[in-house]
Amino acid sequence: MDELIDILDKDGNFTGVTAMKSEAHRKGLFHNSIHIWFYTKDGRLLIQQRAKNKDTHPLFWDVSVAGHVGAGEVIEESAIREAEEEIGVHISKNDLEKIGVFKSIHKHHDTLIDCEYHHSYLCELKVPLKSLKKQESEVAELALISLIQFSQETWGLANPKKYVPYAGDYYKTIIKNIRKRL
Repeated sequence: MDELIDILDKDGNFTGVTAMKSEAHRKGLFHNSIHIWFYTKDGRLLIQQRAKNKDTHPLFWDVSVAGHVGAGEVIEESAIREAEEEIGVHISKNDLEKIGVFKSIHKHHDTLIDCEYHHSYLCELKVPLKSLKKQESEVAELALISLIQFSQETWGLANPKKYVPYAGDYYKTIIKNIRKRL
């Protein structure tokens, strides 16, 4: 789905320009996105398998919830909206723990260059997996895996055909921050 988004400069500052997401991806323009990593107090992490029709990394396992921040949208409101849309979970701003903003550039091909600033949050998952309702157009599957298994599979991208290839430091930051909360 195409949507209007705010365009950023290479340092993550607003430029005052908006564009459709498809144009931003075609031209490699920086923009904001949100990532929410849901975890359970017993040391598990919610991951989603991207739908098979996705333009980028179809059927790869990814962050619990991710999405683009709409033009003029408050970042935390975007996170709350995306959690509801993608997995059917209701959260509030107070549930979100921001752990950082991460610059990411993925050049998929000449006309798909995804340049994003991921505003990344942790959120405790307080409902059972079976109560989540995945958005079929975005999410193929949802799974809860142990933080230990996730660590083994993502540190150094030991399993590069399974997970979206974010920087190793990004995955390490997520894992370390979740461990602090267990």
